[in-house]
Amino acid sequence: MTRQSDEDEVWRQIVASFNDTAERDSADQPWPDSENVPAEPTRRVVKPSEEPGDPGLRDGDLLDGDLLDADQHEADSPDERDEDEGHFEPPPPPPLPKLDLATKLAWVALFGGPAYLLVAAMANWHMEGWALFTAVAAFIGGFVALVVRMGDDRPNDSGWDDGAVL
Repeated sequence: MTRQSDEDEVWRQIVASFNDTAERDSADQPWPDSENVPAEPTRRVVKPSEEPGDPGLRDGDLLDGDLLDADQHEADSPDERDEDEGHFEPPPPPPLPKLDLATKLAWVALFGGPAYLLVAAMANWHMEGWALFTAVAAFIGGFVALVVRMGDDRPNDSGWDDGAVL
């Protein structure tokens, strides 16, 4: 028998047994003991903290097996506890780099040319040939100026293995 005919026979058996029921039904299988949940939930033991700003113990917490009462420790309100939990305030971003006059003019040309064409088209202004040419040339010139001025050199302090450079 060839390898191809063996594979064909296996596929025929799979297709023939597609609608057959399983030999052992999953309802007959016993429930694993590791999945059983205990009847009474476990309580965790909390030790008081001496750090400032730590909310410490609350009502219902266990300390060495003894349940705390409200008169033993004043609990914080739930709103105060939830407000500070998981709050992250990122540091302020670094300032934007200062642009020289040529870069500013390139950005103005890049966006100014198409902006003029868009406003002129929406307002149904009659565009002279020189104005149309100037707007398109400003766009292309601004793009080329920004690409040419874009530095593709690696930083001097990057070392021999600096990974990806963006």
